[in-house]
Amino acid sequence: MPRTTPSRPLDVEELFPGLAAHRGTTTRLHPRPGRPDASVSSVGGPLLWPVDEPWPVCTEPHGHARGRRPADIHRRRQLLAAAWLRDPQRGPTDGEREELRELDRRHRVDGVDATDPLPLIGLAQLYRRDVPDLPAGPDDCDLLQVFWCPFDAHGPTGHGMLLDLRWRRSREVTEVLTAPPQPQVVGFEGYVPEPCVLHPEQVTTYPFAGLLPEELCARIDAWDEAMDEAMDEAWDEAEESAGGDDAVASVRYQDDLSIPPGWRVGGFASWHLTDPAPMDCPSCATPMELLLTVDSSEWDGGSGSWMPLEERGLLPRPSADPTGVSVGRWGELNVFACPGSPGHPHRWSIQ
Repeated sequence: MPRTTPSRPLDVEELFPGLAAHRGTTTRLHPRPGRPDASVSSVGGPLLWPVDEPWPVCTEPHGHARGRRPADIHRRRQLLAAAWLRDPQRGPTDGEREELRELDRRHRVDGVDATDPLPLIGLAQLYRRDVPDLPAGPDDCDLLQVFWCPFDAHGPTGHGMLLDLRWRRSREVTEVLTAPPQPQVVGFEGYVPEPCVLHPEQVTTYPFAGLLPEELCARIDAWDEAMDEAMDEAWDEAEESAGGDDAVASVRYQDDLSIPPGWRVGGFASWHLTDPAPMDCPSCATPMELLLTVDSSEWDGGSGSWMPLEERGLLPRPSADPTGVSVGRWGELNVFACPGSPGHPHRWSIQ
């Protein structure tokens, strides 16, 4: 079933005519639980990985002998989903709660040293034929594969993420690795994706306000402030009259009119937690462009204005986090690539 983004509640180019010159596109991936195979784009699905090529591993020395088992994480999610579907009021039974406590238990793996290579988790793969905004890879590569380490133990602080992106030519893979190595335990359940099929949809998008020309940014900021004030007034009136409608007053440029939430490819990065930071290629200093956004949620928990039309009104309400992936504290990971030389190292930021 396709997924269709609703029209925006207001015409943003009519509000800010100068914004038309900055219009872009992004492809919302709309991952949803399914059974993908290696021949299609997916999140958490089997990867088109050659049987004779070593699987990516983390070689940075760090503890990885204690954590939760991936199979337990998958089972816990399945159990909870079934329980709430069966009885939204009561949820899990007493017996299921006991099983959930056991599934939450952390395990120690014997004989594992901090210097031993750790298999990375295959997070996603994207075929260029499926994703309109996915750029061509180096040397005519048409397939992007994304891996990460299941422990936050990297970088100068010792608490950072390790990401590994690989480009390949899918036509050259003749025999696929069917049982890739997996970590026995993981440090954080948000690193374990559920298998999801994708429903790519290209939509219009606009830059983060802080990256627009100063005069245009100032007009957007003033409009957002006016919307916030109108929303406060609407809430006050609603409390007094036990009614009211604050739908229009709650619309904001950043949240509703510019950058969609969720997993997506291309377009513009959001910098809602920090000031915009220069993302220049570490090899050639070229300004980098957004390649991929990995998001903890497909839409916000309030109005859900970005929820696809096909899923509105469904009961039970579709999950806003179908992949099970969580970046930090329900944030998003923005991955950047060099537009001139896609083989150059990638950079990323967490918002």
